[in-house]
Amino acid sequence: MKIQLKLGLLVLLFFSLMTVSYAEDVTIKKSDRCPVCGMFVYKYPKWVARIGFQDGSNYFYDGAKDMFKHIFDTAKYTPNKTKEQIKSIEVTDYYEVELIDAKSAFYVLGSDVLGPMGHELLPFKDKEAAQEFLEDHHGKSIIGFQDVTPAMIESLDKRE
Repeated sequence: MKIQLKLGLLVLLFFSLMTVSYAEDVTIKKSDRCPVCGMFVYKYPKWVARIGFQDGSNYFYDGAKDMFKHIFDTAKYTPNKTKEQIKSIEVTDYYEVELIDAKSAFYVLGSDVLGPMGHELLPFKDKEAAQEFLEDHHGKSIIGFQDVTPAMIESLDKRE
Protein backbone atom coordinates (compact mmCIF):
# COMPACT_ATOMS: atom_id res chain seq x y z
CA MET A 1 0.00 0.00 0.00
CA LYS A 2 2.77 2.47 0.93
CA ILE A 3 4.67 1.68 -2.27
CA GLN A 4 1.54 2.29 -4.38
CA LEU A 5 0.96 5.60 -2.62
CA LYS A 6 4.56 6.71 -3.20
CA LEU A 7 4.37 5.59 -6.82
CA GLY A 8 1.11 7.47 -7.24
CA LEU A 9 2.66 10.63 -5.78
CA LEU A 10 5.65 10.31 -8.10
CA VAL A 11 3.38 9.92 -11.13
CA LEU A 12 1.34 12.94 -10.00
CA LEU A 13 4.52 14.99 -9.55
CA PHE A 14 5.80 13.93 -12.98
CA PHE A 15 2.59 15.00 -14.73
CA SER A 16 2.42 18.27 -12.81
CA LEU A 17 5.90 19.09 -14.10
CA MET A 18 4.91 18.20 -17.66
CA THR A 19 2.00 20.65 -17.89
CA VAL A 20 1.05 23.93 -16.28
CA SER A 21 -2.62 23.87 -15.40
CA TYR A 22 -4.62 26.91 -14.34
CA ALA A 23 -8.12 25.52 -14.44
CA GLU A 24 -9.62 22.06 -14.58
CA ASP A 25 -10.45 22.36 -18.26
CA VAL A 26 -7.53 24.53 -19.39
CA THR A 27 -4.00 23.17 -19.54
CA ILE A 28 -0.95 24.72 -21.14
CA LYS A 29 1.03 22.19 -23.12
CA LYS A 30 4.71 22.44 -24.01
CA SER A 31 3.68 22.87 -27.65
CA ASP A 32 1.39 25.89 -27.04
CA ARG A 33 2.67 29.03 -28.74
CA CYS A 34 1.59 32.62 -28.44
CA PRO A 35 -0.43 33.40 -31.60
CA VAL A 36 1.00 36.93 -31.66
CA CYS A 37 4.77 36.36 -31.35
CA GLY A 38 5.15 32.58 -31.71
CA MET A 39 6.97 32.15 -28.39
CA PHE A 40 6.45 28.92 -26.42
CA VAL A 41 4.22 30.02 -23.55
CA TYR A 42 4.94 27.04 -21.30
CA LYS A 43 8.37 28.45 -20.46
CA TYR A 44 6.88 31.57 -18.85
CA PRO A 45 4.16 30.51 -16.37
CA LYS A 46 4.55 33.75 -14.38
CA TRP A 47 3.48 35.76 -17.42
CA VAL A 48 0.74 33.62 -18.97
CA ALA A 49 -2.45 35.20 -20.25
CA ARG A 50 -5.35 33.34 -21.86
CA ILE A 51 -8.30 34.02 -24.10
CA GLY A 52 -11.04 31.41 -24.26
CA PHE A 53 -13.52 31.46 -27.13
CA GLN A 54 -17.12 30.28 -27.10
CA ASP A 55 -16.22 27.30 -29.30
CA GLY A 56 -13.97 25.94 -26.52
CA SER A 57 -10.66 26.95 -28.08
CA ASN A 58 -8.04 28.61 -25.87
CA TYR A 59 -5.11 30.78 -26.82
CA PHE A 60 -2.21 31.44 -24.47
CA TYR A 61 0.15 34.42 -24.43
CA ASP A 62 3.53 35.18 -22.93
CA GLY A 63 2.16 38.33 -21.32
CA ALA A 64 -0.78 40.68 -21.18
CA LYS A 65 0.71 42.85 -23.93
CA ASP A 66 0.37 40.16 -26.61
CA MET A 67 -3.06 39.21 -25.28
CA PHE A 68 -4.22 42.79 -25.79
CA LYS A 69 -2.74 42.80 -29.29
CA HIS A 70 -4.92 39.79 -30.08
CA ILE A 71 -8.01 41.45 -28.62
CA PHE A 72 -7.40 44.64 -30.61
CA ASP A 73 -6.91 42.70 -33.86
CA THR A 74 -8.72 39.40 -33.34
CA ALA A 75 -9.19 38.74 -37.06
CA LYS A 76 -5.44 38.97 -37.70
CA TYR A 77 -4.44 36.39 -35.07
CA THR A 78 -7.51 34.13 -35.29
CA PRO A 79 -8.99 34.68 -38.79
CA ASN A 80 -12.15 32.63 -38.20
CA LYS A 81 -13.02 34.27 -34.88
CA THR A 82 -14.36 37.64 -33.75
CA LYS A 83 -13.91 39.67 -30.60
CA GLU A 84 -17.59 39.04 -29.84
CA GLN A 85 -16.88 35.29 -29.64
CA ILE A 86 -14.47 35.73 -26.73
CA LYS A 87 -15.87 33.96 -23.66
CA SER A 88 -13.14 34.60 -21.07
CA ILE A 89 -9.95 36.58 -20.69
CA GLU A 90 -7.41 35.91 -17.95
CA VAL A 91 -4.02 37.23 -16.94
CA THR A 92 -1.54 36.06 -14.32
CA ASP A 93 -1.38 38.22 -11.20
CA TYR A 94 2.26 39.28 -10.91
CA TYR A 95 2.57 38.69 -7.15
CA GLU A 96 0.19 35.77 -6.65
CA VAL A 97 1.17 33.95 -9.89
CA GLU A 98 -2.40 32.81 -10.48
CA LEU A 99 -4.81 33.43 -13.31
CA ILE A 100 -7.33 36.17 -12.60
CA ASP A 101 -10.10 37.79 -14.61
CA ALA A 102 -8.41 40.26 -16.97
CA LYS A 103 -11.35 42.66 -16.98
CA SER A 104 -11.22 43.22 -13.23
CA ALA A 105 -7.41 43.37 -13.00
CA PHE A 106 -5.33 46.49 -12.40
CA TYR A 107 -2.39 46.99 -14.77
CA VAL A 108 0.83 48.85 -14.03
CA LEU A 109 2.16 50.63 -17.08
CA GLY A 110 5.74 51.81 -17.54
CA SER A 111 7.64 49.91 -14.86
CA ASP A 112 11.27 48.79 -14.86
CA VAL A 113 10.27 45.08 -14.89
CA LEU A 114 10.59 43.33 -18.23
CA GLY A 115 8.55 40.34 -19.38
CA PRO A 116 9.54 37.67 -21.92
CA MET A 117 8.81 40.13 -24.76
CA GLY A 118 10.30 43.24 -23.14
CA HIS A 119 8.22 46.03 -21.62
CA GLU A 120 4.91 44.74 -20.37
CA LEU A 121 1.66 45.56 -18.62
CA LEU A 122 1.85 44.03 -15.14
CA PRO A 123 -1.51 42.67 -13.90
CA PHE A 124 -2.69 42.61 -10.28
CA LYS A 125 -5.96 41.46 -8.76
CA ASP A 126 -6.18 44.41 -6.38
CA LYS A 127 -5.26 48.07 -6.58
CA GLU A 128 -3.18 48.03 -3.38
CA ALA A 129 -0.78 45.44 -4.82
CA ALA A 130 -0.60 47.40 -8.08
CA GLN A 131 0.19 50.59 -6.15
CA GLU A 132 2.93 48.86 -4.14
CA PHE A 133 4.46 47.50 -7.34
CA LEU A 134 4.22 50.89 -9.07
CA GLU A 135 6.14 52.54 -6.23
CA ASP A 136 8.77 49.79 -5.99
CA HIS A 137 9.37 49.52 -9.74
CA HIS A 138 9.04 53.09 -11.01
CA GLY A 139 5.73 52.51 -12.77
CA LYS A 140 4.03 55.41 -14.54
CA SER A 141 0.34 54.63 -13.95
CA ILE A 142 -2.27 52.09 -12.92
CA ILE A 143 -5.02 51.46 -15.45
CA GLY A 144 -8.02 49.19 -15.83
CA PHE A 145 -8.74 46.75 -18.65
CA GLN A 146 -11.13 49.19 -20.34
CA ASP A 147 -8.44 51.91 -20.32
CA VAL A 148 -5.86 49.94 -22.32
CA THR A 149 -5.53 51.26 -25.87
CA PRO A 150 -3.68 50.04 -28.96
CA ALA A 151 -1.44 53.11 -28.70
CA MET A 152 -0.40 52.13 -25.15
CA ILE A 153 0.45 48.62 -26.27
CA GLU A 154 2.41 49.96 -29.24
CA SER A 155 4.33 52.34 -26.94
CA LEU A 156 5.51 49.37 -24.84
CA ASP A 157 7.19 47.88 -27.91
CA LYS A 158 8.91 51.18 -28.71
CA ARG A 159 10.48 51.66 -25.26
CA GLU A 160 14.15 50.90 -24.96
